[in-house]
Amino acid sequence: MSPAAARPEPTPGLVVVDKPGGMTSHDVVSRGRRLLGTRKVGHAGTLDPMATGVLVLGVGRATRLLGHLLLSEKAYAATVRLGATTTTDDAEGDLLVARPTGHVTDDDVRRVLAGFVGELDQVPSAVSAVKVDGKRAYQRVRDGETVELAPRRVTIHDLQVHDVRLGEDHVDVDLSVRCSSGTYVRAIARDAGEALGVGGHLTALRRTSVGPFGLEVARTLEELAESPGVLPIHEAARIGFPGVDLDDAQATDVRIGRRLDLDLGHPGPVALFAPGGAFLALYEQAGEQARAVAVFTG
Repeated sequence: MSPAAARPEPTPGLVVVDKPGGMTSHDVVSRGRRLLGTRKVGHAGTLDPMATGVLVLGVGRATRLLGHLLLSEKAYAATVRLGATTTTDDAEGDLLVARPTGHVTDDDVRRVLAGFVGELDQVPSAVSAVKVDGKRAYQRVRDGETVELAPRRVTIHDLQVHDVRLGEDHVDVDLSVRCSSGTYVRAIARDAGEALGVGGHLTALRRTSVGPFGLEVARTLEELAESPGVLPIHEAARIGFPGVDLDDAQATDVRIGRRLDLDLGHPGPVALFAPGGAFLALYEQAGEQARAVAVFTG
């Protein structure tokens, strides 16, 4: 029997991983299953193999938290290369067109990128994880299909340009982005290059946070192998969502998913806790009552 199989089932909760480059998110989940000794592991928010950084794993019943964490704001550090387009809008794709960039100025780059802040309609990359008729877009592309994705409304809360390195053949731009879930930084690179008339793609991407979980709490796979600790589900819920502490009568109702005559003070989802601190459920406001989104007891 392997050491992982011999371990007891881990405490339900979250593990924040600093994903290395060259691995898919599914690769990290598979490694997490082996390290934690359970099949009940999932992830919130796919990261491309090229990308590194924060990948939140759910363990046990905490996997049900992941869909709600997916809606959280995310932050990235990235490098964009202007002067070339690729089949994947990043450095892993095949080169399509290269154009000289000697005429591009620092002011040009900053002006164009400033225009991406706010709400905008963004077309995801054709090799994204967006599903088309039940099948991932990237798989359709691999199967030789032509994929045209509809634009999606996203919000870029903040985009900071940290460095612009000008050149005759290409321009490299280091930037940071804070954005809504569903935003593709690769698409920002592609669209900025198109706006400048030279093309663009992403050469580096590091996710620095998912909601409240940042790199400061992320652990490498090597660190997890030495000590595969899990942030317990009640602590994860406290950190990830607004919280409300209930009395005994309210906690009894929540355990069976009843509505509460309660103002949560937030539209939701809001984490509800029993006396003593046990995490019970996520609720949302519905008029003057609060209704269950997901119950985590039983």
